[in-house]
Amino acid sequence: MEMITTHPAKRATNLSLSVDVLKEAKQLGINISQVCDAHLREIVRLEQARRWRNEHAGFINAYNETIENEGLPLDEWRSF
Repeated sequence: MEMITTHPAKRATNLSLSVDVLKEAKQLGINISQVCDAHLREIVRLEQARRWRNEHAGFINAYNETIENEGLPLDEWRSF
């Protein structure tokens, strides 16, 4: 039976960080790897969302225009 892990694999990498910020973070006990990973994960999520919106902008605009001109498809049966 294969074990499923909830933690993605990690890989060592080199980063160039500002000396002053790195020093303060270490003094404060901040886990640099965790913070970088979490922030990069959020940046990736935002960029994927931005690209999806750009890729589908034509369809979304056309759909919104149709709804604006014709109303919602089942609006006449809506009870709220």
